Amino acid sequence: MNIKMNSEDDKKVNQQSIMVPMDDMDKVSSDSPNTVDELAMELATIQQSAKRIAIIGSRNLPITHQQMIETLTTALVTQGNTIITSGGSSGTNAAAIRGAMKANPDKLKVILPQTIGQQPSDVQNQLIGVPNIVEHSDRAMMTLADASRVCNREIIDDCNQLICFLSHTSKTLHNAVQYAEEGHKVITVFYLD
Repeated sequence: MNIKMNSEDDKKVNQQSIMVPMDDMDKVSSDSPNTVDELAMELATIQQSAKRIAIIGSRNLPITHQQMIETLTTALVTQGNTIITSGGSSGTNAAAIRGAMKANPDKLKVILPQTIGQQPSDVQNQLIGVPNIVEHSDRAMMTLADASRVCNREIIDDCNQLICFLSHTSKTLHNAVQYAEEGHKVITVFYLD
């Protein structure tokens, strides 16, 4: 009796196995953080119905990017999320404030690097009607750059998730993203260049 193999059977017989060397696999040391716990925390954050989302980013944005951020923020607030940002007369923070104010002002928290009085008049005008503003008179003598770095950390500490709009050359915002990574926050980064 002759058994004839069809071409499908020929392929199965002729397939070769691939060997994966096991000694090259990364080893988990006893002093490394528990990545399973970190992933579980991130998954729980993603699955929360209402999150505290920080939105920070560049001041120098084209109007189309500002409109996208405003629309995104409006949608996030409409879904029940709280937005945390800082003051800004233009760019990311200003767009986030406008978007949150459209949807629900009570779901917006603005943390200023210093005081309202130290903000430019256009920022002060934009903050009219914002019910939840945090000022820092203790940073009044700091440079705005230093106060902004501290402010970004405070914003990140207060959130579950960070959304950041930046360019590849933005050192301050890269440092903020790195700080969020160290704090095991869920991070979304949009590069604008």
